[in-house]
Amino acid sequence: MGYLGPEGTFSEEALLASATPDAVQPIALAGIYETIMALQGGELEWAIVPIENSLEGSINITLDLLAGPAGDVQIVGEVLLRVSHSLIAAEVMDLAQIDTVLTHPQVPGQCTRFLHGELSHAQILPASSTAEAVRSVVAERRRGQAALGTVLAARIYGGTVVREGVEDRADNETRFVWLGRAGAAQAPPLRALDHTPAPPWKTSLVFWGLGAERPGWLVRCLDEFARRQINLTKIESRPRRERLGSYMFFVDLGGCLEQGPVAEAISGVRELCEQVRVLGSYRAARAPERRES
Repeated sequence: MGYLGPEGTFSEEALLASATPDAVQPIALAGIYETIMALQGGELEWAIVPIENSLEGSINITLDLLAGPAGDVQIVGEVLLRVSHSLIAAEVMDLAQIDTVLTHPQVPGQCTRFLHGELSHAQILPASSTAEAVRSVVAERRRGQAALGTVLAARIYGGTVVREGVEDRADNETRFVWLGRAGAAQAPPLRALDHTPAPPWKTSLVFWGLGAERPGWLVRCLDEFARRQINLTKIESRPRRERLGSYMFFVDLGGCLEQGPVAEAISGVRELCEQVRVLGSYRAARAPERRES
């Protein structure tokens, strides 16, 4: 099963926390793109990638790939993971000595107060993952360089935790999605599927259309769900990477694709759109246990 590596990432934690024990062999890959496209190319049976953070919002590359080149990939499950970031260096050092911080591009926005309040003098540089940032900092052992990553990554690569828990909120969490090939006969080895009672269903889709330039088009699309009493738990737009002003709309809704009202609503949206792609119909994640602030 593919995940964003190397060892010690939040993606690996989410995989291990959600997979049925001993049911999958974790395979670390270089990036989210590589993970999703390896599944699209048939090199993997399952994969797990981040799709949304409670502080920073959606992971754009995940959405863009699912809506675009990864057309044979579907969401088959999801998991919520409590996310805590730590400042890690190769050795003990004061904050004033740190001039460079490496981390995944999604992380600085989750640690704004700490970075602006106590490390405003430091340069923030991107890494392919938080674990790769920690691995690089420890391997290079350059004085003044640190990483934002996990305590687990610090243990794996021999780093020193300078400050633990630097995220803006203690309830910071990331939503990860399990991915599989469309039409796969085998059910994903998810622990959540073994729970009783089973979690409620969720369906994700993306749509766009020529009618988007006409007043009220989006309202008419959304009304297909509203008049059938279908709750939308998320809606957002992303550029279609064409001309300026051309957008696609991502929707998460409560319900299963095979339920009559959901199927009818999606059929209604298809009549209004150029393209409607169902990204998956799957069991919703259970909320992680709350930590004290």
